[in-house]
Amino acid sequence: MQITDIKIRKLFEAEGPMKAIVSVTFDGQLAVHDIKVINARDKFFIVMPSRKNPDETYRDIVHPINAQFRGMVENAVIAAYEAALAEAEAAASAETEAVEDPI
Repeated sequence: MQITDIKIRKLFEAEGPMKAIVSVTFDGQLAVHDIKVINARDKFFIVMPSRKNPDETYRDIVHPINAQFRGMVENAVIAAYEAALAEAEAAASAETEAVEDPI
């Protein structure tokens, strides 16, 4: 199974642990929405979509079956997040320069 698309749906600039919400498409056939990029203890990782149970616990709706596949998905999502973050920072920097130095 190959990742054919990763869309960063939302970037969070706040200081909290959640940094992004992502959708991933596999083999151009299956999309998984609401994967969260989390930063805790100076480490990035992903959290799969989940729902709240009546007993107040959470249960993943979809999840990788083995560590190798989880690692592949996690590495790809975090790389896409870092690229989107760099792009957003570059756009913000260019916008700031345009305001400070009008032609």
